[in-house]
Amino acid sequence: MIRLGVNIDHLATLRQARYRVPIPGVIPEPDPVSLARTCLFAGAHSITVHLREDRRHIQDDDVLRLGHECREKLNLEMAATPAMLQFALRLQPAEVCLVPENRAEVTTEGGLNAATQIQTLGPIIEKLTQSKIITSLFLDPDPRQIDAAASLQAPVIELHTGRFADANPADRPVALDQLRSAAEQAHCLKIQVNAGHGLRLSNLPELLSLPHLHTLNIGHSLVSHAINVGLEQSVRDFLLAIKKK
Repeated sequence: MIRLGVNIDHLATLRQARYRVPIPGVIPEPDPVSLARTCLFAGAHSITVHLREDRRHIQDDDVLRLGHECREKLNLEMAATPAMLQFALRLQPAEVCLVPENRAEVTTEGGLNAATQIQTLGPIIEKLTQSKIITSLFLDPDPRQIDAAASLQAPVIELHTGRFADANPADRPVALDQLRSAAEQAHCLKIQVNAGHGLRLSNLPELLSLPHLHTLNIGHSLVSHAINVGLEQSVRDFLLAIKKK
């Protein structure tokens, strides 16, 4: 069964739109940690958060509280920096996904260039592994990047599905074939295959034709759908769509 990870960053984005500067005596809302509980109650298998350098949405306290409440289901997305490594080693989440980070981007725009960062990523993955934290690399479906993940002994990759998700109908089959080849390559190298970025109820049926998928991490579309149907129902709708495979 393919698992659903819910990225709650945009629940924190809504809070920060009003409460970036704390208001004395006012409890900021919505509380992303409380809503993470709702997602897990509704059947989500894990919770993903990206603690960005500029703290534009998720805050340190959010992650610490999530670590206290659901560490075994927490997937921390982070840049491959010494400061974030130390934070992760203190937090001890179940999983860490190493992602590229650019302050100017609206959201993560592409995969990590692991092939050119072997010397940087190697010691980080080693320390996370020694702490029994499962490490994932967020990668474009590029054979060189999958080979780099194997060289780094990363047990998991998350395929960046943005090109597929944003493609016009004529170009989507090519993007899907690239994802399929990457998933097959990773599986042959004994690397777990996760996927995420831009996934919606409308494009899930096509994506679910890919082999070897373990976890789909979905955020913005699930949160957007929740505005219409409520968060619990949104999680259940995405779970149902995944189970229809």
